[in-house]
Amino acid sequence: MTKPLRLGIAGLGTVGVGVVKIIRRQAEMLEMRTGRPVVITVVSARDASKDRGVALTGYAWETDPVALAKRDDVDVFVELMGGHDGAAKDATEAALASGKDVVTANKALLAIHGQALAEQAEAAGQVIRFEAAVAGGIPVIKSLTEGLAGNQVTRIMGVMNGTCNYILTRMEATGEGYNTLFDECGRLGYLEADPNLDVGGIDAGHKLALLSSIAFGSKPAFDDVVLQGIQRIAIDDIRHAADMGYRIKLLGVAQRTARGLEQRMTPCLVPANSPLGQLEGGTNMVVIEGDAVEQVVLRGPGAGEGPTASAVLGDICDLARGLRIATFGQPATTLQEIPAAQTGLPAPYYLRLALQDKPGALAKVATALGDAGISIDRMRQYSHSEPTAPVLIVTHKCTSAALDIAIEALDQASVVDGAPVALRIEEL
Repeated sequence: MTKPLRLGIAGLGTVGVGVVKIIRRQAEMLEMRTGRPVVITVVSARDASKDRGVALTGYAWETDPVALAKRDDVDVFVELMGGHDGAAKDATEAALASGKDVVTANKALLAIHGQALAEQAEAAGQVIRFEAAVAGGIPVIKSLTEGLAGNQVTRIMGVMNGTCNYILTRMEATGEGYNTLFDECGRLGYLEADPNLDVGGIDAGHKLALLSSIAFGSKPAFDDVVLQGIQRIAIDDIRHAADMGYRIKLLGVAQRTARGLEQRMTPCLVPANSPLGQLEGGTNMVVIEGDAVEQVVLRGPGAGEGPTASAVLGDICDLARGLRIATFGQPATTLQEIPAAQTGLPAPYYLRLALQDKPGALAKVATALGDAGISIDRMRQYSHSEPTAPVLIVTHKCTSAALDIAIEALDQASVVDGAPVALRIEEL
């Protein structure tokens, strides 16, 4: 009989329990597809007495994930605890040092420590797989490292946080504001323990850093990702975008330019009739553009027990079959340090201002934009009863650096109340 692949699972939350369920339910199918049994030998979590809705009988138990990672009866360490430091990092390093392969769903761990962990794994002849860390059930890592390996990737973009997409699409559908729908997400259990990981774009930024590394052969550089959350998006922005034929998405974009590697996770306007514009609810989508394939669109559930556990099992099955690929698609020692390109390629921008209702205010806005080299494509001023007048401007193409200069000039001119809302218009 072929030797079984023995798993040690650290973390029995939603995803860990989902993995246990699939292995218990589909043991025969997994063996037929991989050519060997896939079995769980040991699990680890903080509370052994908790009812998790799945039988854990027959598995050894370790309260310390580092001890689990070092056990002789484990071939693959499955890290599903989360967190970029502490137990997750310590146990992953221990597993690699003990000759184990690693499967993880931990985007933060790899976005921050991925280079060092990849070098440790490859020096020891081990493998780290992390399909479940990006876009839930969508096989985007496998697509980049395998199916599209013959392409020079030119751009990656995507909606990679289901909570943000849920809030933005519900704002449009219900007319409710951000705060109301943020509270709704909390009641539904859609938010991380630290909600800013979701709505601040950090969670999605981790994912973008990992995709960029594979696509462009760069060392993971999460600190270079420009982050802007959705907290300042108002219902008026949603309505104005719809009037112009756009929808607002928290959009990740990575592309290599003459200035370096541009990585940003920010709210953008996208055409309402585009694949990204039609994306609803908590669904994720990743668009990959390459020199040979042109454009590939991957769409699916971005989180949840089943989809994420499915991605974990995909990695486990590859290891059971003997498929071994470098962590980021090429040897970690060959990954480059590519300078961050912060300014971005020129694009039109949506600009919402709360303009003071006094003579000459609008002229000062036009002057500030003109002095920064920005021309106005269209402008609307809406009726109001407040001391400030809502003004909407769409610019012709300009750089984000020029827009920053204009916004600073507006602040010095003292004609705008509060910080303007500026959103890039991404043409797909």
